[in-house]
Amino acid sequence: MDRRELADFLRSRRERIGPADVGLPAGSRRRTPGLRREEVAQLAYISTEYYTRLEQARAPRPSREVLAGLTRALRLSDAERDHLHQLAGAPRSRPAGPPREVRRSVLDLLRRLPQAAAIVTSATGEVLAWNDLAAALMEDFSARPPRDRNLVRRLFLGPDEGGPRLYGVSDAGLFARSSARRLRAAAARYPDAPEVTGLVDELLTGSEEFRRLWDLHEVAPEPMLRKTFQHPLVGPLTVNCDVLDIADRDQQVVIYTAEPGSSDEEALRLLSVVGTQRMDASR
Repeated sequence: MDRRELADFLRSRRERIGPADVGLPAGSRRRTPGLRREEVAQLAYISTEYYTRLEQARAPRPSREVLAGLTRALRLSDAERDHLHQLAGAPRSRPAGPPREVRRSVLDLLRRLPQAAAIVTSATGEVLAWNDLAAALMEDFSARPPRDRNLVRRLFLGPDEGGPRLYGVSDAGLFARSSARRLRAAAARYPDAPEVTGLVDELLTGSEEFRRLWDLHEVAPEPMLRKTFQHPLVGPLTVNCDVLDIADRDQQVVIYTAEPGSSDEEALRLLSVVGTQRMDASR
């Protein structure tokens, strides 16, 4: 534990946050920038005396619960949170499995893309978050349990037997190979995670195609730049596919956009209005 560095770091983070940032009244008699020590202590659910000793480099090593409270109170970023743990002599352990929590800023990004369909996927291919247009283009993920939101499981094991494969995408074969590669890399990163090992075992047992791809031992996914969905309402819909990596969460943001002025853009615009409702009575 580096008490002096920890004290300086806490003080610098406290002084950059204003009372309004955490819902506290500013008042008129503040002699120091940022929050007061007692305010940080209150927000972190610790005593003012203990927090004061932390900033004076006199406190014993804080527990992980205290570090979590300080992270929340001081509005630390992921990198700052990790630095705090390092200074306190309690470095964060590597996650046992693929992270499933999506950052608030990423969720906000999805909502700010009204003309693009966007999803967030985990290292195993589970759809963790989506916007309304993605639900209209692919399916209403909220109506399915998390297990059935996994695109890799859906690709290799169904559920639509005899129907269009994975929403009728034109590059299902390429996506299958890329998915096997990503899953193999995830299995190496999380060798003891039940959700990873269980998914691999399930796919090896239930899919000959997956077994063949798995035996290739490939780990570098190929980019998927363009694909066509066979949508039951608007028919074939061709979109550009851009993937943004969220390295610290081992997640990906997948964004589908149509060429400006194209009929595909018109189809996406129609889906943004229709949403996930069914317009044909036969379904």
